[in-house]
Amino acid sequence: MATTQPVTEDESIPTLLSQLVDDARGLASAEIALVKARVGERASAYRNAAIFFVAAAVLALAGLIALLVGLILSLATLIGPGLATAAVVITVFAIAGVLAIIGKGRLAPGTAR
Repeated sequence: MATTQPVTEDESIPTLLSQLVDDARGLASAEIALVKARVGERASAYRNAAIFFVAAAVLALAGLIALLVGLILSLATLIGPGLATAAVVITVFAIAGVLAIIGKGRLAPGTAR
């Protein structure tokens, strides 16, 4: 970026316009660099947060699987292992289906919830 110098009387209008254009380019490139730095900082913060959310989701899924296995083992003493597995799987799929239908309904146009 060009430094600002005092205007003397012997400078012509084309020279002044050339300096103005150079200053405008320098200012524009500085603003672009500032925006890139801000976006990079925000992206880094969001990336770090996303890593923690993914780790939390993986642990929650592992906990859910452990809960379902425990439920199957608990029911197996009452109704047998095959029937207990079928009952838990069918129930989980039914819940997943209901959630999918609700999600599809929220994607429909005109539904803002």
